[in-house]
Amino acid sequence: MRQFLKYTLASLTGSILFCLLLGFLLTLGAVGLVGVIVAGLGKEGDAPTVEKDTVLVYDLSTVIPDSPEAIDPSALVFGTQVPSELTLRQAVLALEEAATDDRITALYLKGSTALGAGLASQTEMQPAIEAFQAAGKPVLAYDISWSEREYAVAALADTIYLNPFGEIEMNGLYAETMYQADALEKLGVGVQVTRVGRYKSAVEPLIRDTMSPEEREQTQRLLGDVWQNLLTTAAAPRDLTAQQLQNIANTKGFLFGAEAETQQLADAIAYEDEVITALRELTGEKDEEVEDSDLDFRQISLAGYAATVDDPLTSRRSDNQVALVYAEGPIIDGGDGDFSQTGIIEGNTLARQLRQLRQDDEVKAVVLRVNSPGGSATASEVILREVQLLREAGKPVVVSMGNVAASGGYWIASQADAILAQPTTITGSIGVYGIFLNLEELGTKVGVNWDGVKTSELADIFSSTRPKTAAELAILQRSVDAIYDSFLDRVAEGRDLTRPAVAELAQGRVWSGQAALDLGLVDELGGVNAAIATAVELAELGDDWRLQEYPEPSELQQFLRGFFSTEVAQAQTHDPLTAQVLQFVDDAQILRALNDPRGVYMLMPYQFVVK
Repeated sequence: MRQFLKYTLASLTGSILFCLLLGFLLTLGAVGLVGVIVAGLGKEGDAPTVEKDTVLVYDLSTVIPDSPEAIDPSALVFGTQVPSELTLRQAVLALEEAATDDRITALYLKGSTALGAGLASQTEMQPAIEAFQAAGKPVLAYDISWSEREYAVAALADTIYLNPFGEIEMNGLYAETMYQADALEKLGVGVQVTRVGRYKSAVEPLIRDTMSPEEREQTQRLLGDVWQNLLTTAAAPRDLTAQQLQNIANTKGFLFGAEAETQQLADAIAYEDEVITALRELTGEKDEEVEDSDLDFRQISLAGYAATVDDPLTSRRSDNQVALVYAEGPIIDGGDGDFSQTGIIEGNTLARQLRQLRQDDEVKAVVLRVNSPGGSATASEVILREVQLLREAGKPVVVSMGNVAASGGYWIASQADAILAQPTTITGSIGVYGIFLNLEELGTKVGVNWDGVKTSELADIFSSTRPKTAAELAILQRSVDAIYDSFLDRVAEGRDLTRPAVAELAQGRVWSGQAALDLGLVDELGGVNAAIATAVELAELGDDWRLQEYPEPSELQQFLRGFFSTEVAQAQTHDPLTAQVLQFVDDAQILRALNDPRGVYMLMPYQFVVK
């Protein structure tokens, strides 16, 4: 009895302590939630103010994705700072609006060591920046060191400033991949692959220590296309030729200080304070005293200004809807129907969204914005089926390719009514592979062994504790071959090409958007707005339509976005060693995301890093 009372008392005491602790945590969370709500209520109606003679500042390190990132609800309780992202359409709309806004007197391109927008996104923003010149408004650019990619944007400026101790890098592009075969062998991790396509190099980092001839060939071609586009983009506004910039890349590589001005790549050599003085002249503040070092001139950030701009396409009144659907990130199998993960395309989730649009009588056309290196073959087919059904329902589907739309990203695009890409879009990579790891040797090294039973010879074909036999690899190769044949069929049908023609340009090879246009893999060069216009034309909507973006944020996401800061994420640079480690981590994360039930994938070359 005494033991019973003792244990009962101990249990009761523990329960009371648990309840007290739980109550404390809930109270803490409630206080945090109330604090956020109060702060949010204080922000309501507090939109950024744009004063007369304001400079619009575009920090080139601003991360500009296609669609906004979801906010983690735990930030409400723990007070985590969650920056909201400036999307590509918002950035373009803001630049276009500012060109005709009497309150905006100039555009300032603030250089950075890291660019937050991809090459295709840069191309999409270029016409909007050029609109400033057309409106007679000055565009200024300043940085200590300009890289080629950064300079391609800065070249659009009327005045390019360079720090006296700075330089303009013009030494060409370099692409590299981390090869890990030797490291995996030393660790005792075995790797076997099945693949089809001479250029399908996504598996090579795991099975080779150097670049294959096919990978070298396709990467050289792709890099050459991107480089020529950068040269043309940078040379034209400066009244230079692409060959002149190529000569600098071949002989000098870097233009330091005044030499950049002599070569016409810079207009003035100046320190940042001198640039700010020039900006203050534009805002009429030249003779005013500077009170705040962080606000040296009257300015508003691109993200801040975007918050004041209404989207004329989404604010239209019409019963006819053009749906803009974002498909951004690697493609994985599964999904519960809710867009719970940002930066990931869940096959079932995206398919469900497309199905809902097909069943919605107000939706007359769909623009599918694809920014994906590919992934699961099964999930890609699930998505493509819904694209086919949309077309069968009489709703045109137009694909707008972003920075990359390759492998599985091309699979889901292949049968659209029209495909648009930018010249620097990475696309193609029509090929298939499977990766199979075995940990047998690693287990032996650390003293771990596996044993088990089975009911048939092939029951453990997907086991990662032993290597595959030749017979098993032959079975798995047949599966890869079947998927590849289906890939060719879908591209041939969707692109109205013969199967032999598709087989010749496929082989897992990656192409630039410009090359893809020449090959018939895309129909037109252009961005999101051009794709929307094409969808409107195909659906014969005239001016009677409105745009709606998907996925729509949930009520919770709308609630969260109302309370968090409008600051935007900034791209970061790292030292070479840290960059290599982070790249290895990224590679590992991609491997973890590969969940195709058949172990078959359509993914572009592993990690394509351009420097």
